[in-house]
Amino acid sequence: MSTLETDYLVIGAGTSGLAFSDALVAESDARVLLVDRRGQPGGHWTEAYPFVRLHQPSAFYGVNSLDLGRSRKDDSGLNAGLYELASGSEVCSYFDRVMRERLLPSGRLDWRPMTEVLPDGRLRNLLSGEITELVVRRRVVDAAYGAPRIAANHRPPFEIAPGVQCVPPNALPGLATAPRGPAEAASNLLPRRFVILGAGKTAMDTGVWLLQSGARPEDIQWVMPRDSWLIHRLTTQPGMEFFEHSIGSQADQMQAFAEASTVDDLFLRLEAAGCVMRIHRDRLPTMFHLATISPGEVDELRRIEQVIRLGRVRRIEPHQMVLEHGEVPVAEGTLFIDCTASAVEPRPAQPIFQDGRIVIQLVRLPQPAFSAALIGWVEAHHSDDTVKNGLCRTVPFPYSMADYPATMLVNLSNQAAWGRDPGLRAWMRASRLDGFGPMLSQVDPQDAGKLAILARLKALAAPAMQNLARLAATARSPASTPAGGTRP
Repeated sequence: MSTLETDYLVIGAGTSGLAFSDALVAESDARVLLVDRRGQPGGHWTEAYPFVRLHQPSAFYGVNSLDLGRSRKDDSGLNAGLYELASGSEVCSYFDRVMRERLLPSGRLDWRPMTEVLPDGRLRNLLSGEITELVVRRRVVDAAYGAPRIAANHRPPFEIAPGVQCVPPNALPGLATAPRGPAEAASNLLPRRFVILGAGKTAMDTGVWLLQSGARPEDIQWVMPRDSWLIHRLTTQPGMEFFEHSIGSQADQMQAFAEASTVDDLFLRLEAAGCVMRIHRDRLPTMFHLATISPGEVDELRRIEQVIRLGRVRRIEPHQMVLEHGEVPVAEGTLFIDCTASAVEPRPAQPIFQDGRIVIQLVRLPQPAFSAALIGWVEAHHSDDTVKNGLCRTVPFPYSMADYPATMLVNLSNQAAWGRDPGLRAWMRASRLDGFGPMLSQVDPQDAGKLAILARLKALAAPAMQNLARLAATARSPASTPAGGTRP
């Protein structure tokens, strides 16, 4: 039995594991052992549905040391005029480059694919069964704590009667070559009617793909247990030409945080400022999981008129769906698309820096790559775990609308703490993953318009945090629904 020694064992070669390892290798002389049960780097991206793309620009996703994409704008399609969004295959290819061109050439990272960590800390190769003893001199890094469920491997949480066709979105592009049953083979027709199950970004991507691929809106039913608020992608653009939209929207958000009377009022103010959108204007959403979308995508999804709001699916049968609050007929031969796998499974927030251990979680919402890289920088440059956890408070994910004020309070508190650390502040200003940091460093001291936006942002910070604290304390209390929509 062989023995390995390393400074850090990083478990999980997805976005978080790679971004953390990249930052740690760049900022220290540490040796890193990176392991994953999969055969290639990339985490959930290696099993994502084929038409998946990033929600936000490629320009600030991935690892800090290597650009993703070419920092160009799309000139066609639903993202036209905005910075490019890498496809799933592009992300996987990029992470392979990260491994081959950055991490392995450093000489201080050892990559072990198809490998699991046993409960006793030893390693086992999943192909050979070979066991390796391991000595970790500094820390074990859990980079898979926040890993999402994957649609392709998801077990549907509802009953499926015999004869019902229910597939994950991964199966859609291959329908033309999929094996057919006797009835389909006789008619030589593919399913023409579809039911999308789920209300998250996967369901939205699926709806857009169906429509863009030629499905008729009248042939699509969408089971939507909850409506969502959505981030307007225009507010996430990294180029200086979008300064008023990106940094200006940050100031608009601060003003909404400072002035909102309730959580619902907060989101209506954010909508009025152009920071968020909703697909159906007559519904007041009850979910906000940070999905980011363009107006073109929203317009496409509004073409689907058969939206079913009877709660979650309990059972699907050849001629009907049984939901929490009723039954809905479906046409014979309907194809059900299971988009109910959650990318944001509830997990309790815990300290990131622990005795002999690092548990990677979000320190800025909604940026897992930036969060992991910043944690790597802090680990490399600070020695006291109390200081580290002070710089890296875990931002709790807003699983309910009532969670959002507390989430943003921690988000803003972290940002303030980073600004007080000169080394970290300098790293952020140069980091491609920060998104907006490099924009701030490029502001012309003579540009009165941009300086006014920054002054407004600074002036609103304290009132925003004070009111968020108040909203966080009262958010779970019953509140009347403000004008602007009705609850589903």
